[in-house]
Amino acid sequence: MESIKAQRIPYSGIRTVFDMAKKMESKGQTIIHLEIGKPDFDTPAHIVEAAVEALRAGKHHYSQNAGIPELRQAITDKYAEEYQLEYSPKSDVVVTNGVAEGVYVAIHALLDPGDQILIPDPRWVNYDVDAISNDVEPVDYTLYEDRNYQPDPDDIADKITPKTRMILLASPSNPTGGVNSLAVLEKIAQLAQEHDLVILSDEIYEKIIYPPAEHVTIASLEGMKERTLILNGLSKFYSMTGWRLGYVLGEEKYLNPILRYHQYMVTSTNTFAQWGAVTALKGDQGPAYAMVEEFCRRRDYIYEAINQIPGFSSAEPQGAFYLFPSVKETGMDGYQMSKMLLEKASVATVPGEYFGKNGAGHIRISYANSLENLKAAVANIKACIG
Repeated sequence: MESIKAQRIPYSGIRTVFDMAKKMESKGQTIIHLEIGKPDFDTPAHIVEAAVEALRAGKHHYSQNAGIPELRQAITDKYAEEYQLEYSPKSDVVVTNGVAEGVYVAIHALLDPGDQILIPDPRWVNYDVDAISNDVEPVDYTLYEDRNYQPDPDDIADKITPKTRMILLASPSNPTGGVNSLAVLEKIAQLAQEHDLVILSDEIYEKIIYPPAEHVTIASLEGMKERTLILNGLSKFYSMTGWRLGYVLGEEKYLNPILRYHQYMVTSTNTFAQWGAVTALKGDQGPAYAMVEEFCRRRDYIYEAINQIPGFSSAEPQGAFYLFPSVKETGMDGYQMSKMLLEKASVATVPGEYFGKNGAGHIRISYANSLENLKAAVANIKACIG
């Protein structure tokens, strides 16, 4: 038995590909994994040690629902130092079970059934599913490939209706690697203020960015702090995906209902992991930036190599660790290409169709894998395509 609401919720396409690849591996086949968006580096040792020390010190009981005070202070200190944004660690931040929970609780706590949320297309698969699960209507706005996957503020303006309550931004973007420019953000900020809309800004890839691109949080623009919720976390920049630590940052009027949802969903996040997160934010940043430098080297290689394969064409990623090439000139759609590459090239990728209608005819390639494996994947793809 399942509810009508549950029947509308699909399995994650990304995880479907991952499970297929793992099944093939269980039968002895070697698969190059370019489907999962997780850094392939270990969490830096000093962060791990901080969590271990917390365990040894008995810091493994329930924390406050919103997170340990030390971590909330570290988060608000980060935004004060880096963006000159002042938030209260007591009322303006909730530590969540990853950004995945942050998206869910923000939509469920702040929007009502029948409301509309504008979401990018292509986009991370959770955005529309989280809306649908609360009977909120997701309305797509286009990320334009020929503009390096920038949104068009005029397109967003055309999608706003009396039911619109929220605009979701994701920069740097999963799956495209696009980064929203200051000029675009300024126009979106103007729309939000004119129509009294809340911005939900997913900034989990904030630090994984490649010059000359720069990350700007829309909350830092004039008049926007009071209507912006920032989603961020430790998973990507610090390679802490399994630690499941994210946070929602915003003014108390938004965070209070989010906290109420959060406390019934998960009570609180893992306490000793939160102590590791304090060290991540306050400690040595060198290992994390070294990972970003390696992602940049991989980006440079895979971007050039993929564009040399007949029928493949890709914009250059400005952030995150994804390439989103079009395969339309091969005569295949993303489903067909991804299936063929898995079965014949032993390379796991994700069909672009999973990321929205504007992802059709693309595949997502995660270059969060070694340069050696990326080179092997490209060789396999070239041999498969012919």
